[in-house]
Amino acid sequence: MPLRKLTLIAVALATTTLAAAQDRRDLHSIQPTSEDRFTMALTGDSIITRRLSVYQEPEFLGMVELLRGADIAFTNLEMLFHDYEPYPMHQSGGTYMRAAPALVDELVWAGFDMVARANNHTGDYGTLGMDLTTHYVEAAGLTQAGVGHSLAEAREARFLETAEARVALISVASTFPDHSRAGRTRGDVPARPGLNPLRFSTTYVVTRDRFESLRGTMLELGFTVPAVDGELTFRGNRFIVGDTPDVLTEPDPQDVKEISAVVTNASRQADYTILTIHAHEGDGDRFVPAQFLTTFAHAMIDAGADLFIGHGPHVVRGIEIRNGKPIIYSLANFLFQNETLLRLPSENYEPYNLDGNAHIADFNDRRYDNDTRGFPAQQEIWESIVAVAEWDGKRLAELRLHPITLGFGTPRTVRGRPMFADDKLGEKIIGDIARLSKPFGTTVVFENGVGRVRLATSTSEP
Repeated sequence: MPLRKLTLIAVALATTTLAAAQDRRDLHSIQPTSEDRFTMALTGDSIITRRLSVYQEPEFLGMVELLRGADIAFTNLEMLFHDYEPYPMHQSGGTYMRAAPALVDELVWAGFDMVARANNHTGDYGTLGMDLTTHYVEAAGLTQAGVGHSLAEAREARFLETAEARVALISVASTFPDHSRAGRTRGDVPARPGLNPLRFSTTYVVTRDRFESLRGTMLELGFTVPAVDGELTFRGNRFIVGDTPDVLTEPDPQDVKEISAVVTNASRQADYTILTIHAHEGDGDRFVPAQFLTTFAHAMIDAGADLFIGHGPHVVRGIEIRNGKPIIYSLANFLFQNETLLRLPSENYEPYNLDGNAHIADFNDRRYDNDTRGFPAQQEIWESIVAVAEWDGKRLAELRLHPITLGFGTPRTVRGRPMFADDKLGEKIIGDIARLSKPFGTTVVFENGVGRVRLATSTSEP
């Protein structure tokens, strides 16, 4: 175990009383492993606006102990850290995300080693916001990936050195405002700073009568109609004729090629390679990954990734095992403290008809209609897991899913912080993942408070 984590654990044990949580922690703690086993604690989206280290609940401290006990711990960082030096961009990934720089240390306190940076909030405060966040994250000693001052730099794998193994992290996003996408340099024009993108195309399949109706509408409005029968593009959307309505998505071939090359190279330079993607896109609903994501996931495993981690839709998704390597399509939320941001720009207030005198509390009340709609009213948003992958060399020996709750139904000053779920809720969360994983041929069972992936029966070949 890394020396830093041993030190943190010693401090925690000296300053907190964990005896009361023993029974609960025993269900969730990492099981004793042989010397050659390597453990990864994996979490989803982290939106942090408040300190973590002040809390003492056994269910919370036990969860922190789980993270600290792993050889590495990962989260997707959806926050920007700065003191409002940068101005907000005209477009954000939704709510403009910003937190005090000191809160980076809270992530370190919790046991994290690696963070993904490519997501829909990377560019909320422009290049300066991105750079300041990079500075604070790096100063805290966290390994980060997914952003850079050029496309090549944003695509790069970043490496965490541990006594047990060298781990590569590659961070990608398919959900992002266009201005936050990193660009290439031509030599005569500077590169554009930003995130590592995975673009994708969408094709809508419609019946012949619907197609002809759309074609007629285009002609009436004065749009140019292509000569190709059974195919047209309207306002950037591609439509084709088919027997059954459908939505088809495909990852951009050039992006797949370039990211695959990064993965292959990283896999030759590291003991373990993690590919992580921030993707809101679903196939019919947010619980099912879009078609292009499954295609991309398979390509990344085939390119040499040992682990594919998805996050972004704020809900759990299914798990697939490909060639013995796990594909976790979404780990949902880990920290979701988006309601206690300190300030927001006018672009957030104006859609809710709030003037310059409005406060963040007014924004929350109007946006969520006093917790009767949106995130506060959706129980599934506040249910998640911490996944623990245990490796015996390059073989995945075990994949455990520790159910956590973020406090559905509690006040906004409380909810958003993860704690171990009780057995009833835990069984429900794991049951949801089991149902969502079944189409991928994966069996997930609930045993002794945790979910376990049946690896022997879940392996699929390309």
